[in-house]
Amino acid sequence: MAGTTGYSRTQIILHWVIVGLVAAQYLFHDGISEAFEAGLDAGEMTLTFPAGLHLGGGMLILGLTIYRLFLRSSEGVPGSPEGEPGWAAMAARGTHLAFYLVLFLLPVTGAVAWAQSSEGAGEAHEVLRAVLLALIAAHIGAVLVHQFVWKTGLAARMTRAR
Repeated sequence: MAGTTGYSRTQIILHWVIVGLVAAQYLFHDGISEAFEAGLDAGEMTLTFPAGLHLGGGMLILGLTIYRLFLRSSEGVPGSPEGEPGWAAMAARGTHLAFYLVLFLLPVTGAVAWAQSSEGAGEAHEVLRAVLLALIAAHIGAVLVHQFVWKTGLAARMTRAR
């Protein structure tokens, strides 16, 4: 929907729930790493409680990301804020696309790595993990520039529903 002035309450809630789930995945990453390495060494994966939480969290992130994409297409998103340079608007579109792609591919590569005992998928998962961290840093940096340098009020979009 072109011309929407902000994100819906559901879009905002999904954004912050996914943020929390992604943070938990990073904070509690050791459990899945240990279980994966032990499974590779033993020749058989054993689903430990921490590994199960990580795998379940990844699948939840995947489902919520797909739902967010659905809402994005059905409810629309606000346009670029007034005062944003054209290059920044293009960078924002590219970054959002990259976020959705990585948030889709991370759970898929993680699930394949676990289900197939695939070191290659595990390595792809680790690379995507680093890419996601870089995207998060860029995203936070952009929000701070919008808020304090360009003073566009961008941060309010993810705190107040339209």
